[in-house]
Amino acid sequence: MHETHRDRQRKILAFAAVVEAATGLALTIDPSLVVALLVGVEVSGIGTLLGRCFGISLLALGLACWPDPQRIGSGDSALRGMFVYNALIASYLTFLGTVRHLEGWLLWPAVALHGVVALLLVFTWHGKRSTKAADK
Repeated sequence: MHETHRDRQRKILAFAAVVEAATGLALTIDPSLVVALLVGVEVSGIGTLLGRCFGISLLALGLACWPDPQRIGSGDSALRGMFVYNALIASYLTFLGTVRHLEGWLLWPAVALHGVVALLLVFTWHGKRSTKAADK
């Protein structure tokens, strides 16, 4: 019975992860279309930019929540999701500042923060994998 409950939880988590990741991908590609389909209004300007940031967040959330039955409790999915989020949001904010010439006073500190966090996650992930290999 316990295994059936765990299997059901994995299926629900997988469904939720797919929904969030798909929504995030759609928002990243065309936030105006998604908002029009969801709430029936047109979005432009800053709404489009924020829609893409939200899409990146949802895509990362979907990846972080995807269940991995071989590695339950290993934390790899959380590392993967947080890396994707931080790397993509740093890249997107950099694009907004350099190509779109948008700039609030927190833009470049946010780019730096997310870039550093992405690098720290890569080093953590790599270190974790190296430790596992050494333990074998």
